[in-house]
Amino acid sequence: MAENCSRKLYVEICNAKNLMPKDGQGTASAYVVVDFDGQRRRTQTKSRDLNPQWDEKLEFLVHDVASMPSQVLQIIVYNDKMSGKRSTFLGKVKISGTTFPKTGSETLVYYPLEKRSVFSQIKGEIGLKVWFVDEEPVPPPPPTEGDKKVEAATETKAEEKKPDEAKTVEEEKKTEEVKKEDAGAETKEAIKPEEDKVEEAAAVATTTTKPVPVPVVENPPVAEKPKPEEKTVTEKRVNLNVTDLELRRLGSDRGRTAYDLVDPMPFLFVRVLKAKRGDKDQADTCVYAKLVIGTHSINTRKQTDNKDWDQVFAFDKEGLNSTSLEVSVCVEKKGAEDSLIESSLGTVSFDLLEVPKRVPPDSPLAPQWYTLDGGSLESATDVMLAVWIGTQVDEAFQEAWQSDSGGLVPETRAKVYLSPKLWYLRLTVIQAQDLQLGDIKVKNLDLYVKAQLGPQIFKTSRATVSSSSSSSNPTWNEDLVFVAAEPFEPFLVINVEDLSNGRTVGQAKVQMSSIDRRNDDKSEARSRWFNLVGDETRPYTGRVHVRVCLEGGYHVLDEAAHVTSDVRPTAKQLSKPPIGLLEVGIRGATNLLPVKTADGTRGTTDAYVVAKYGPKWIRTRTILDRFNPQWNEQYTWDVYDPCTVLTIGVFDNGRYKRGGEQGKPGKDVRLGKLRVRLSTLDANRVYTGSYYLTVLLPGGAKKMGEIEIAVKFSCSSWLCLIQAYASPMLPRMHYVRPLGPSQQDILRHTAMRIVTARLSRSEPALGQEVVQFMLDSDTHMWSMRRSKANWFRVAGCLSRAATLARWVDGIRTWVHPPTTILVHVLLVAIVLCPHLVLPTIFMYAFLVITLRFRYRQRVPITMDPRLSHVEAVGLDELDEEFDGFPTTRTPDQVRIRYDRLRALAGRAQTLLGDVAAQGERLEALFNWRDPRATGIFVVVCLLASLVFYVVPFKAFVLGSGFYYLRHPRFRYDMPSVPVNFFRRLPTLSDQIL
Repeated sequence: MAENCSRKLYVEICNAKNLMPKDGQGTASAYVVVDFDGQRRRTQTKSRDLNPQWDEKLEFLVHDVASMPSQVLQIIVYNDKMSGKRSTFLGKVKISGTTFPKTGSETLVYYPLEKRSVFSQIKGEIGLKVWFVDEEPVPPPPPTEGDKKVEAATETKAEEKKPDEAKTVEEEKKTEEVKKEDAGAETKEAIKPEEDKVEEAAAVATTTTKPVPVPVVENPPVAEKPKPEEKTVTEKRVNLNVTDLELRRLGSDRGRTAYDLVDPMPFLFVRVLKAKRGDKDQADTCVYAKLVIGTHSINTRKQTDNKDWDQVFAFDKEGLNSTSLEVSVCVEKKGAEDSLIESSLGTVSFDLLEVPKRVPPDSPLAPQWYTLDGGSLESATDVMLAVWIGTQVDEAFQEAWQSDSGGLVPETRAKVYLSPKLWYLRLTVIQAQDLQLGDIKVKNLDLYVKAQLGPQIFKTSRATVSSSSSSSNPTWNEDLVFVAAEPFEPFLVINVEDLSNGRTVGQAKVQMSSIDRRNDDKSEARSRWFNLVGDETRPYTGRVHVRVCLEGGYHVLDEAAHVTSDVRPTAKQLSKPPIGLLEVGIRGATNLLPVKTADGTRGTTDAYVVAKYGPKWIRTRTILDRFNPQWNEQYTWDVYDPCTVLTIGVFDNGRYKRGGEQGKPGKDVRLGKLRVRLSTLDANRVYTGSYYLTVLLPGGAKKMGEIEIAVKFSCSSWLCLIQAYASPMLPRMHYVRPLGPSQQDILRHTAMRIVTARLSRSEPALGQEVVQFMLDSDTHMWSMRRSKANWFRVAGCLSRAATLARWVDGIRTWVHPPTTILVHVLLVAIVLCPHLVLPTIFMYAFLVITLRFRYRQRVPITMDPRLSHVEAVGLDELDEEFDGFPTTRTPDQVRIRYDRLRALAGRAQTLLGDVAAQGERLEALFNWRDPRATGIFVVVCLLASLVFYVVPFKAFVLGSGFYYLRHPRFRYDMPSVPVNFFRRLPTLSDQIL
C-alpha cells in the first residue's frame, strides 16, 4: 500500500503557547500525538515548559488521494507525567482535509486548543504547518542484458518442465492438504506479531487502557479465503467513511446531483457519429448530415476525407411540430466555374412515438448503422447514429446543440464562474536612507512614497527634510493596503517623490512572487531594503526600507456588507469545513415583458438567470424568444455560515446576435433581482414559489414578470449550525488589527472593480453591468429614495418604543382603570420581591416569543417594493439616482437638486443642534456656568442625601411609582419643576457665529 502512494502529508509541530499547567507545580511536560488515516506519530516531550518549542516534522502517507478532503487530521497535546501514570489531556485540534495546502503555500498557523468535554480545563494554542506533496511514481529501470539472459533461461526451463506437469487427481489433493496445514501453521505464528503491534500502539498513546484481546481461532479455513493482502485492500475500498452530504458535494452541479428541485424537461437527442459512402467518386467533396423535424432543420459540420462528425443535437420536445425525424446525408462538390453543387445520398426516417427513452444512470444508447433510402443499390450509404428521448439531466445535454438556446452559440450556454481569489497586500513604509537629492534650491523638501499595484495607487503622508545635507533619511512608518487578485500583477512599484519640485527621486520594484504570506498577527513579516533607481544617469538614488506581506487572515469584502455571501478568510488553512449545502433550482419565468424587437417589429426577450453565492457564480442557458422560459436547472453551493445571502438576477441577453445582425455586442438588460437570506430558511425544507421581478427604471418601478425558484438548505450538523451563531461574523484579523471604516469602503470598491474586470474577460463574458447589478456596487451613491427608505426603517424601529410609551402614558392617565390598578399591584410586588424581577421579565419574553412562532413568516421574503419606497418616488428623484458621477445634467437641474438637498440638510442641522444642546445643559449643571442654577442643584443634592439616609429605598421607589401613576385629578397641566429647571440651563448655541 505504501509503495503505491503518490501523495504525502507533512505536519510540522512548531510550538505551543500558554498551556494549562497540569503537573501540580505550575508547569507541564508536553508532547504531541498526531493521527491521520490510521497512522500515528508522536513528538518528543518538552519538560516543564508552558511554551514548548518542538520544530519537528512528521510524515504521513495518503493512501487514497480522492478521499483526502474527507479525512481529518487530529492533533492532541498531552502532559507526560514521567512516572508511568496516565498522561493528562492538554487540548486537541482537528483540521479538515479540505484545508490542506500544496507545498510552497504552507504558513505557520496558530490553532486554539479545543476541549475534550465541557468540564475540561484547557487554554493555549499550538503553531502548525501542514502541507502535502504529490510525488510521481518512479518508473522501473530498463532491464539489463543480465536480466534478459536470466529470463530466457527461466523460460527454457519452464518449457522443459511442461511434459512433467501432468499429475493425477490424488496427487493434487494431497498437495492441497499439505498447503492447508502449512498455511494454518503460518497463521498461528502470525498472531504473536499482531499482539506486539497492539501493545506498541498502546505504548505510543501512553494510556493505561486494557489491551485489546486477540481472538484465537482454531483451524482457520485459510485456504478457502483470499490472501490477507487482497482482503485488506478490498475492505479499504468498501469502507469509504463518507457521509451523504460529502457524496452529494463530490458530484458536480450537472452530473451526480439529483434534479429533485426542478421538473424534468423532455428532449429529443440525436447523436450523428459518421457515414460510410458506397460511391467511388469522393474526391473534392464535403459531406454533412441534415436533420429535419417539421420546421426545424439543422446541419452538421462539413467534413472531408471520411472524418467523423460525432455531434449531438437536443430538440426541445415541447417545441416540436412533427412526429417524424428525417436524417439525410448530403454531398457538396465544386462544379463548373467554382459553383457548388449539392446532392443527397439518401434519407432515413424515425417515428418519434417509437423512439426509446433513457434516464440516467442508464448507460448511453449505443449508435447503430442505418442504410439510407433513396440512393442506388450499388452505391448505398450508411450512417451511424443514435436517437433517444432524455431530459436535461442527460450527460450529453451540456455539449449538445440545443434548440431552445440557439445551438452552440457560446453567449447562450450555461456556465459556472469563479471570482478571483483576493488578498489584502499590506505595505509598511518605514523609512528611506541615503537619498540622492542633487542640487535643490528649496530649503525644505516634502517627500512622500507612492506605491502602485496595477491601477491602484496609494500615497503616504509628507515627510519634511532639509535640503542642506547631501543625503536625507525621512521616516514615515505608515501602512498602505492594496487588494491583490490571483494571478498577481508582476510587480509592486514603489516611488519616492518630491512634492516641492514635482519629480521622482527613485523607484523600486518588488516581485509579487517574493512577497511573504502570513495568516495572523503573531508572526511579523520581515523587513527588506530596496535600492532606488532614477533615470539612466542616476543608477542609484538611495534605498527604501519597507515591510510587505500578503494578509491571509482577512476576508476581502467584494460586495455590500448587508448582502455578503462569504466571510471565510483568504488563507485556505484558516477555513472551516462547511456546515451545510445550499441547493437552488431555477425552474422558469412567466409573463416576461419584451425589452427589444426582433425583425424590426416584433417584441422579444432572451432571458437567462445569474445566481451568486460566495465566490461561485452560475449562469443558466439563454432561452431565446420566449416570454415564459423554462430553464429547470439545479445548482449547489457549500455553506460555511448561515447568516449569508443568496442573490439571483434575471437578465435579457444583449450579446447574442441573430443571423444577419452585425456590429458590437450590446449590453444585457436587467429584468429583476431576488435575495434570499439563508438564516430565514428552515433546514432540510424545500421552498418553492413564484416571485415578482421588479426593476427600477428612470420612469419608475416596473414589474417585468415572475420567476419561479426552489431553494433548499440542508444542514449536516445542528451542533455546528448553532455554534455558527456564537462565532464572530468576520475572521479574527478584522478584530485584532481592524481596518478603518473609510479604508474598508475604498478596499471594497476596489475589490468590486477587480471582480467585475476579471469576470468580464471570461468566455463567454459575464457583462460588467451584470456583475455590478449583482454586487450592488452603487449603494454608496446618493439617492433620495434610499434616504427616505432608511428614514422610514428607523421610524419603524422607533414605532415600537413609541407604542410602549403610549401604553405607559395610558396607564399613567387612567385611560383603563383596571389596568392601572393591576400595575399598582405589580409595582408593590416588585418593590417587596425585587429578586423576582429578572425571572419574571425573561419568562414573559419566553412566553410571548413562543406564542409568536405560530405567526412567523413561512415564505422567505426576497425584495419588498414598499420597503424600498419605489411607489411614492418622483421622476426627478429617480433621474438623480440614475445620474452618474460626475453629473451630466443641465445647470438648472443641478441647482434645483442642490436647493432641495440644502433644505434637507437644514433640518438635519437643526436636529443635531437640539441634541447637542441637551448635552451642553447637563454639562453646564456641573461646571457652574450658571452659578444660581448649580447652587440650587447642590442644595437639592444635600437634602436628597439626608432624605435617602432616613427613608428606605423600597419606600422611595414605591412612593415615586404611586406619585407617577397618580389620578389625573391630582395632576397639573403645566410642565413639572425638574423639566422647567433643566430647560433653563445655558447652552453654547449663543456662542456660535
